[in-house]
Amino acid sequence: MKNLFAFLCLFTLSVSLQAQNFTVSGTVTNKEGKPLEGAVVALKKTSLGTTTSDKGRYSISLSDGLYEITCSFVGMKSETKKISVSSNLVINFTLSDTSEALDAVLISAVRVNADSPITYSNIEKEEIEERNLGQDIPILMNFMPSVVTTSDAGAGVGYTGIRVRGSDATRVNVTINGIPYNDAESQGTFWVNMPDLASSTESIQLQRGVGTSTNGSGAFGASLSLLTDAVSEKANGEISNSFGSFNTRKHTVKFSTGKLDGNFELAGRLSKIKSDGYIDRAISDLSAYFLQASYVDDNTLIKALTFGGHEVTYQAWNGIDKQTLETNRTFNPSGQFTDENGNERFYDNEVDNYRQDHYQFHWNQKLSDSWTTNLGLNYTFGRGYFEQYKEDEPFAEYGFDEIVINGTTINKTDLIRRRWLKNDFYVINANANYKKNDLEMDFGAFLGVYNGDHFGEVIWARFASDSEIRDRYYEGNGKKNDLSFFTKATIRVNDKVTLFGDVQVRNVSYETSGITSDLVSFNIDENYTFFNPKAGINYRIDVKNSLYFSYARANREPNRSDFENNNNVKPEQLDDFELGWRWNNESFTVNTNAYYMLYNNQLVLTGALDDTGTPLRTNSGKSYRLGLEVDASFKINNQFTIRPNIAISTNKNVDFIASKDGSLVDLGNTDISFSPNFIAGNIFTYAPTEKFQVSLLSKFVGEQYMGNIDSGTSKLDSYFVNDLNLNYEIDMNSFFESITFTGLINNIFGEEYVSNGYFYTYDDTWSNPGTVTTIEGAGFYPQATRNFLVGMTLKF
Repeated sequence: MKNLFAFLCLFTLSVSLQAQNFTVSGTVTNKEGKPLEGAVVALKKTSLGTTTSDKGRYSISLSDGLYEITCSFVGMKSETKKISVSSNLVINFTLSDTSEALDAVLISAVRVNADSPITYSNIEKEEIEERNLGQDIPILMNFMPSVVTTSDAGAGVGYTGIRVRGSDATRVNVTINGIPYNDAESQGTFWVNMPDLASSTESIQLQRGVGTSTNGSGAFGASLSLLTDAVSEKANGEISNSFGSFNTRKHTVKFSTGKLDGNFELAGRLSKIKSDGYIDRAISDLSAYFLQASYVDDNTLIKALTFGGHEVTYQAWNGIDKQTLETNRTFNPSGQFTDENGNERFYDNEVDNYRQDHYQFHWNQKLSDSWTTNLGLNYTFGRGYFEQYKEDEPFAEYGFDEIVINGTTINKTDLIRRRWLKNDFYVINANANYKKNDLEMDFGAFLGVYNGDHFGEVIWARFASDSEIRDRYYEGNGKKNDLSFFTKATIRVNDKVTLFGDVQVRNVSYETSGITSDLVSFNIDENYTFFNPKAGINYRIDVKNSLYFSYARANREPNRSDFENNNNVKPEQLDDFELGWRWNNESFTVNTNAYYMLYNNQLVLTGALDDTGTPLRTNSGKSYRLGLEVDASFKINNQFTIRPNIAISTNKNVDFIASKDGSLVDLGNTDISFSPNFIAGNIFTYAPTEKFQVSLLSKFVGEQYMGNIDSGTSKLDSYFVNDLNLNYEIDMNSFFESITFTGLINNIFGEEYVSNGYFYTYDDTWSNPGTVTTIEGAGFYPQATRNFLVGMTLKF
C-alpha cells in the first residue's frame, strides 16, 4: 500500500502544480502561402500538441521556459524551432514539399493523430536513444500506460514479452512500416529475432484497445506500429558500444550517405549483442543487420530495405517452483540431465537457434495536393530450431523400432533432438490517402500468404534403432492466407467536431497437414470472414480541452496451438468502447480515458505451457475488461519534468466453468489471468543543461493471477521497481560531431520480484483410488535484482 500511496501522491502533486501561462500561436502554410489544415504542432518530449484549423492557425498555452516546437504535415518536411517563452509569442511555419516526410506515408494508414478518437501513446527516436543499451523494444516500452513487460533471462536481453491491458503478445498487433511482424501461425511476436531493432526505429505508436484498422491479425489488447529510419539529408555515422552486468555488451555501427545528387541515399547498421543473463546459463548471442536504399524527389519516395537477425539463446522458459524461487532464484532447470554415472549435468547446447530475414519494398507517391499512395511488398524468410537433450525417451515417440542387444530388448534411449520451423511470408500492401478541406480518407488492401514447415530430427541417440541421419520423426505444414480491405474517413464538421469512421472486411483461411511433434495427425481446414466496423467522435471544447468517444469491433481467428489443443476452438470477438478527455494546459498535459472491452469467446491464457514453452489458451465464453487510464506530462520548470501514468481496471470472466476434483464447477466471475488491477508508472527527469539529464523511472504492477480460477497458488505478488537513467552529450569540433555517455541502473533498490510465470492443474486419480483430486502447481520467472548498463555513442 505504501508504494501505491507514493504513486498517488506524486500524481496528485503533478496535477496540482501551477505556472504562469503564455500563448504561443501562429499559422502554418506551404511555400505558396496556402494555409495547411490539419498540420500537427507539438512539443518534443511531451504529449502536448494540437492541429491547425481550416485557416492553418494553431494556439498552445505554455508556461515560461525553453521548448522545441515541431510542425509536421503528411507529404511535407517537418520543421522544428527552439523557442524561449517569457511572453506571448507568434511562431509561424512554412513547410515545403519533400519526400522525407513521405516516410510517414508508410504507416499513415495504421496510425492516428491528436484529433482521432483513439487511445494512443507515441515514442520518438530521441526517447528511444536515451535508454537503448541492448535491452529489447518491450523493455524500452515498460513505462507506458497499461504495459507490463517480462524477460525470460531476467535482464531484458533475449526472449522478452509485453502485455497491454492484460493481453499477451499474441493479441498485440505489431507492424513494421505497415507490414505485419506477428508470426502468422502462432500470432506471437518474437523480438529476439530482430536484435537491436530499436537502433533503426524512427518512432513507435502504441494504440491501446482495438485501435484503428491494421494489417494482419486483429488487435485485441493493443496495436504497435514501428517506423524504421527516415531518409537522412546529410551523411552521418554512428558507433555505439555498451557494457554491463551479466557480461552484457552491445556493439552497433550505423551509417548514411545522406542524399547523393539530392535523390539517392544508402544507409545501414550492423549490431552484435551478447549477454550471460541473470538466470543461470540464459546466454544470448544475437546478431543483426539493417540496409536501406532510397530514391527521393519532391513527390516520390522509393525504399528497398532488408533487415534481419540471428539469435542463439539458451532456453530459460521452464521457470522454477516456489521453493527454488526462495532458495536459488537464478536456477535454470533447462538442459538438466543425469549421466550414466549418476552425476547431475547440464547439456551445453540447449538452445534456440533461429535466423529471420526481411525484405521490404515501398513506393510512396504524392499524386497531387490531395492524393498520396503507398505500395508495399514484403518477403520474410525464417528458419531455425530449438535443441534439447532428453533422457529415457520411448522409441515409439520417435518412430523407432525396438531393438535387441545381447538378449536385452531396448525401447528407450537418451537422445538429442531438434524441432525445426522453416517458413515463408509474402505480403502485398496497398494504401491511398485523400485529404482536402475538411475530409481525409484512407483506402487499403492487404494480402498475406504464409507457408510454414514444422519437423523434428534426432541428431544423436544412445540407441538409434534403424534410423538414418536427418530422418524426420514428425513433419507437418501450415498454410495461411490473409486478405483484407478497409476504408477510413475523418470528417471535420467544424472547428469543434471531428467524426471518424473505419470499416474493414477480413478473410482468413488456415490449412494444416501432416503430424505434430506428438505423432498425432493434424489436419485443419478453416475459413473465416470478419467484419470489423469502427466509429468515433472528437469534440474540441476549446484550445485546451477535447473529448472523444469511439466504438470498435474486432474479430480474431485461433492460432496453431489453439487448434492443437482443442479442435473445437472458436474465433473470438471484441466490442471496445473508449471515452477519453485530453487536456493541454501550458506545460501540463493529461490524457484520461475509460474503456469497456466486452469479449465473446475470448481466448484467455490458462496459465499452463505446452512442451515447447508456448502458453495455452482456452475460450472463456463471456468476459470483460473495464478500466481507467490516466497519463500526464508536467514541466515544473526548465529543469524538472514529471510524466506519471496510472491504469485501474477490473478484468473478469463471467460465470467461468472449470474442472475441479473430477467435476465441472461454475466459479462465477473470476479474474482473467495475467491482468493486474492496478499499474502505474512515472518518469521524473532533471535536466540542468540541454546536454545533461537524469531520469528516475518507476513502475508499480499490482498482484495478478496466472490462471482463471482465482487460486492462491497462481498469484503473482505486486512489485515496485525503479531505474536510474543518465545521459550526457559533449559537442565536438573535430572528426566526431558529438559523444554521448549513457548510464542505466536497473532496479536500483534491488527488489526481488517476479513479472511472469505459469500455472497448471492436473487430476490425481491414483493417490486415493476411486476419487479424483485436482492438484495445482506454478512456475516463476524471476527478474534481475540491481544491475547496470553503461554506453558511449560517437556520432560523426
